[in-house]
Amino acid sequence: MWTLGLLLATVLVSSCGVGGLSPIFPNPVSPNGQNIYNTYIGISIPAIIIFVGVEIALLWVVVKYRRSTQPATYVPPQIHGNTPLEVAWTIAPLVVVLAIALYSFVELQRDFQPVSASNYTVVVSGHQFGWNYTYPEGFTVHQEGSLQTEVTPFVVPTHRLVRLEFQGTDVIHSWWVPAVSGKTDAVPGYDNFSWLKIDEVGKWRGECAELCGVGHSTMQIIVQSMDEPQYNAWVQQQMAAAKSSP
Repeated sequence: MWTLGLLLATVLVSSCGVGGLSPIFPNPVSPNGQNIYNTYIGISIPAIIIFVGVEIALLWVVVKYRRSTQPATYVPPQIHGNTPLEVAWTIAPLVVVLAIALYSFVELQRDFQPVSASNYTVVVSGHQFGWNYTYPEGFTVHQEGSLQTEVTPFVVPTHRLVRLEFQGTDVIHSWWVPAVSGKTDAVPGYDNFSWLKIDEVGKWRGECAELCGVGHSTMQIIVQSMDEPQYNAWVQQQMAAAKSSP
């Protein structure tokens, strides 16, 4: 029971605090976010069924064969091997693990590769402790980490496939917005890729998911989507601001 209590306490604590992420997945708003969510559910449901089945069998054995119900001289049957049973409980977990591995691998290959159908690439650069978003129009949005205020949003247009190219400038960071995409590492000297396509207007929160130093907890992420006309106006504002900056 103490294990269950500790788990519940961890879930409650993780949902508290400024910028904290809910332990329950938000509603996915991008196709790859939906795919990750489906993968999570597809793995979790069989895992829960197996866990519950094993625990029920364990409790049944503990209750049925408890010492207090047996004679003082009782000695349990001494079974020294059952080849079919041992083969079965070796092969069954292996099949389950291989199925999960294959399912996950196929999903990762689909959602974390450069997409060729997009001609709009945003370079996402992680640093201690914040994110830079360099747009193809030539300007950069700086999303510096903070726990006191809402960070500057990473703005994207709706109904457009946006290619994301991840880079790290110092240590490894991990860009994670659960409603949008899975975790993608920003690694110094190596480019990673992902993508998003959001069809509704809104804001979604995330955070750096890789311990990257003393300011790790401040590396909050906000993704904001805008309709195309509103987004184009925002782009013009950013370009004008970039030209006027020294």
